[in-house]
Amino acid sequence: MPRAALDDTDRMNIRVKPEVKARLLRAAALRHTDLTSFVTQSALREAESVLAEADTIKVSERDFSRILALLDNPPKPNEKLRRAAAGLPKNL
Repeated sequence: MPRAALDDTDRMNIRVKPEVKARLLRAAALRHTDLTSFVTQSALREAESVLAEADTIKVSERDFSRILALLDNPPKPNEKLRRAAAGLPKNL
């Protein structure tokens, strides 16, 4: 399970090599924006992509059909499942 990022400031400091900063500045200029906006928007797009990938489960069409069938007609609980359910805290 990934741990949550904790940050209580509005500032983020990063160190980059001069040639990296120069490329970022050039790219920002080509987009007619400042470096902070360029880096923030680029990082945010990547973050959204990573989060979407982490929140998405991809299954084959065959597996998707099987999942739907099991949701429509779930199997009866077996003994192992009943024991697991009995072991859960009551306040959930």
